[in-house]
Amino acid sequence: MPTPHRPSRPPHPRTTPPQRRPPQRSGPRTRSRKQDERPRWGMRVATGLSVLVLGAGGIGHAMVSSLETGINRVDPFKDMKNRPAGGHGMNLLLVGTDGRDRITAEEKKKYRLGGAPCHCTDTIMLVHLSADKERASVVSLPRDSYAEVPEHTDRNTGKHHATHPVKLNAAYAEGGPTLTVRTVEHMTGVKIDHYLEVDFTSFMKTVDTLGGVKICTAGPMKDSYTGLDLAAGTHELDGGQALQYVRSRHIDGASDLGRMQRQQKFMAALIKQATSSGVLLNPVKFQQVSSSVLSSLRADKEFGTEQMLALGKAMRGFSPASSEFTSVPVGNVSFPVQGIGSTVRWDEKKSKKLFRALRDDKPLAPHKPGRPALPKATPVDVAPQQIRVQVYNGTLKDGLGKEVDAALRATGFNTSGTPLNGELRDLKRTLVTYDPRWDRSAKSLATALPGSELRAVKGQGGTMKVTAGADFGTVQRVRSENPEQGQFGTVTGDEVVCP
Repeated sequence: MPTPHRPSRPPHPRTTPPQRRPPQRSGPRTRSRKQDERPRWGMRVATGLSVLVLGAGGIGHAMVSSLETGINRVDPFKDMKNRPAGGHGMNLLLVGTDGRDRITAEEKKKYRLGGAPCHCTDTIMLVHLSADKERASVVSLPRDSYAEVPEHTDRNTGKHHATHPVKLNAAYAEGGPTLTVRTVEHMTGVKIDHYLEVDFTSFMKTVDTLGGVKICTAGPMKDSYTGLDLAAGTHELDGGQALQYVRSRHIDGASDLGRMQRQQKFMAALIKQATSSGVLLNPVKFQQVSSSVLSSLRADKEFGTEQMLALGKAMRGFSPASSEFTSVPVGNVSFPVQGIGSTVRWDEKKSKKLFRALRDDKPLAPHKPGRPALPKATPVDVAPQQIRVQVYNGTLKDGLGKEVDAALRATGFNTSGTPLNGELRDLKRTLVTYDPRWDRSAKSLATALPGSELRAVKGQGGTMKVTAGADFGTVQRVRSENPEQGQFGTVTGDEVVCP
């Protein structure tokens, strides 16, 4: 087995202009607070792509051509051999870096953007646009994913390396865009058609040009590292606040995985804002947004005017419901590798199934585009799919337990499917009993049962108990901040944006 390799910083300064400095990461997983203040997000890439593609269909060829001249070009496919076979649709690899050279000192202080930028890919997303241009599937790849980079020559040291294990984001440090593409293709079996790389400078400007983006939170969100401080409810985020939202990773125990889900939620909200505000049909506004994006964009040589126009024309009817989001299935979130540290190991069986669906141009979400709009849902802390429920009939009404069980299951709750008769048969008010350790789950369940009573029972365990009373009327549809749906945990944009 090859000796594990850890990327190191180049010995000499790079000659690349500051605003386009290639990302590179060095050092093991051990992190300081200052390092954690680095932006850890990739929505700047998705933001730009969404706006450009959606807007290009309504803007003239001359304007798009003039904007294209501002794109910096890169050749990520140079001398690549033994690539995966192409499938149906188009696959784009979106890479985000944390360049901040054009952020003002005041903004750096206000939004806690201090510290040196890393020299590696901060966020990686694989986007599949279906052949019929009616669906976009976005798959987030954890930056700390365990990867084995192919044989290559280190672009910084000139040293030749055999295949060796690294964290996925370190592939860029050693071999730039080409090694990143090669590594992702090797891991996924998906052929990459286009490559896009953006730093985060344009993110704030893009959001501000769109007039802000609406985000809904079920509970308060606070991250002392980024300065994010949102109360429960609906918020109109400007560019700086949006930046805090998508890079926060200390809100809950989910860390980077939770951060990726928030990024996906933000992307869906951004698509909703872009498609409903009229910005994309306003040539002046579109040019303002596009210019801010393109000022820091690097793309492959083949992604140009014709591609943007063709995609834009085909996707004029795009909406949040047309997009679906997921992260690669993970088997081990803390897989130790000597010399590298803790890595994220993918679930081999599930991830292969996911990427096979992309190659076959299949939808990842458990529904088809064009379905009727879903009823409004009340946001809750815990996804109903994660809550186990045992239903009891607390009345003499035959079939009530079965009715409640079926209604909860249809809403997404993990019910037993075998309701029982309760000890009480004259219960007036529906009762939810729960172990205090699972109070967030209990509150989420009670939200789905309007008027129900919550009662803590120590030692009950992780299963919630619902005893249906005579007052039972209906089950209220609920959704969580980070829903879990379908075999790949996929959600569509309309399921995560504000009602």
